[in-house]
Amino acid sequence: MANTSKKNSVVELTNIYLDHCATTPVHPEVVEAMLPYFRDFYGNPSSIHSFGRNAKEALTIAREKVAKLIGADPSEIVFTSGGTEADNLAILGVSSKFETKGNHIITSSIEHHAVLNTCRYLEQRGFAVTYLPVDGEGLVDPDDVARAISDRTTLISIMHANNEIGTIEPISKIADIAKEREIIFHTDAVQTAGKIPINVDLLNVDLLSLSGHKIYGPKGVGALYIRNGTHIVPVLYGGKQEGGLRHGTENVPAIVGLGKACEIVMKGKFSLNDTLGRLRSRLTKRILSAIDDVYINGHAEKCLSHILSVSIEGIEAESIVRELDKKGIAVSAGSACTSDSIEISHVITALGLPRHVAKGSIRFSLGQENTEEEVDYAANVLIEVVGKLRGMAELETSLNRGKCM
Repeated sequence: MANTSKKNSVVELTNIYLDHCATTPVHPEVVEAMLPYFRDFYGNPSSIHSFGRNAKEALTIAREKVAKLIGADPSEIVFTSGGTEADNLAILGVSSKFETKGNHIITSSIEHHAVLNTCRYLEQRGFAVTYLPVDGEGLVDPDDVARAISDRTTLISIMHANNEIGTIEPISKIADIAKEREIIFHTDAVQTAGKIPINVDLLNVDLLSLSGHKIYGPKGVGALYIRNGTHIVPVLYGGKQEGGLRHGTENVPAIVGLGKACEIVMKGKFSLNDTLGRLRSRLTKRILSAIDDVYINGHAEKCLSHILSVSIEGIEAESIVRELDKKGIAVSAGSACTSDSIEISHVITALGLPRHVAKGSIRFSLGQENTEEEVDYAANVLIEVVGKLRGMAELETSLNRGKCM
């Protein structure tokens, strides 16, 4: 929720957080659910005494809640340290298990770096990876997937929805293609699990990654859904926790928090989507009506309701983000994992935008605490900032021309 301050009789809003794709604030009920497992129930869930049994029961309950969120069986849930580890476990676990059968992986050019960099590592090990293109709205063509399959393909990994532009991919169609060819299919659902209804049977996926801190849970915890009968090998070695697939003592407080976050989402029945969709539309209309040469990235209909990615011609995203931050407004110039980079996002590049447009791409991602007042204020400040930065750019261009005369 924004704070207000008075300056020269003008009310300004501050602390407006519009970067929920990077992380969300932890829900108060999640914090309360976690606290006893820091203070009182601190046993190791692998221990057989009462302290350990209490912790083990907490894991069981949390596992049931996570499974319910995605329509899975609790036995199919493996807890991890987050979405990145879940992606790594899926990709490395499958590729290592079936390396003698085949060494070809299919993914897309707009995946999160947790997938892309894992695939690049495997390329160094001799694997062949096909990075499928997307259209101008960020959609993967299922026909491209079918054409890319070879007799050496053992894994297809396509994200459920993109974290930068919000485009929702045709996962069930791609999964059907994978099933026909008996290829294991993984989807990174970090940005969709808890945001839109998910049923792993309807999606027809074998593996699905999710993360706690994207749905008002704690950081440092996530899960990988592994369909019963799907064989993978671990990437960490130690004890026999998590069915022998994720070795190491479980982070009980965080897992409890993840379970509670899933429970809260289920209670809400995803009703927040309509509210966020209205806020997103309000923000979009205000920006388009007042700023010239601005482009909306992603699909107009097949998209997540809380993400708005825009590219503003002629100025750099980093400058926009910094200027908005001075006014107390937090947005992103790309995914959080690459926010320190001045390179144009690989996602925006994949859409085919010219460089002078792509370099001005920023992402607003809305959350449950945001209001119409905040959205209106953010739009007004953005309009002011764009005018200022474009004016500075024009002045610099004029001065440089003068030096050349």
